[in-house]
Amino acid sequence: MSNESKVPAADQALAILTHLSSQRGPVPAATIASALGLPRSTVYHLLAVLQHRGFVVHLPEERRYGLGIAAFELSSGFSRQQPLARLGRPLVAGLVDRLGESGHLGVLHGRDVLYLVEERAPRRPSLVTDVGVRLPAHLTATGRAMLAALPAAQLRALYPDREAFASRHPQRETDADDDWSYGRLKRVLATVREHGWAGEHGEVTEGLASVGVAVLDHLGWPAAAIAVTYPEASSPELQPLVVPAVQDAATTLSRRIMGATGATSRAAPG
Repeated sequence: MSNESKVPAADQALAILTHLSSQRGPVPAATIASALGLPRSTVYHLLAVLQHRGFVVHLPEERRYGLGIAAFELSSGFSRQQPLARLGRPLVAGLVDRLGESGHLGVLHGRDVLYLVEERAPRRPSLVTDVGVRLPAHLTATGRAMLAALPAAQLRALYPDREAFASRHPQRETDADDDWSYGRLKRVLATVREHGWAGEHGEVTEGLASVGVAVLDHLGWPAAAIAVTYPEASSPELQPLVVPAVQDAATTLSRRIMGATGATSRAAPG
């Protein structure tokens, strides 16, 4: 916590909310005080104010505190205002201008990628990654970049069995991708973490390849991913140019959303 804050109570209250948002469930006040290095009396006082305002809920039987409905409403407001799309669009447009290839930005929604920004380069064909389109995360560069940043337990929860790899691909007639398994996904994501970027070659659209990099928030979680798509035949000469450009754009967007300074995926054990 910063010692330079001119409004320490506000800084401490925000630290409590940030801490609660990173936990799997409600926690005792003593645990919050210990984690943040604050006096218990201060934590109890701030929790009472936050509870009164609806940002924190107290579970008396469990003697624990969790996020309240007002915190959820803040999250809903964030979604309505679409800051990721607003902040990311000029960065994606810059990539398109610089590389002459199409770019996009997507977020993880369950096992799918939901695309928020699509910028098509001049004289390039339309892509299936249009705004509002959902594609299976394990097949796309954006999805793989974000999945690689998830903890192993959450990744396993998303893909508990082979049926979780149903393709739902608009260009495929089959209902499931029989070639995929959790073991294969782990190997693919291990390569993503090793390289610091994700790729796919013809798995979304035949003849096209993509490079994607995760955009991390202040906790190191994947808030989004930026990708550039280009002709697969041009991969040998284009990939060395595309990778650093996409990494730079993802790093910039991470910084703009008050996220981590690095854009490469966080290592996930297992």
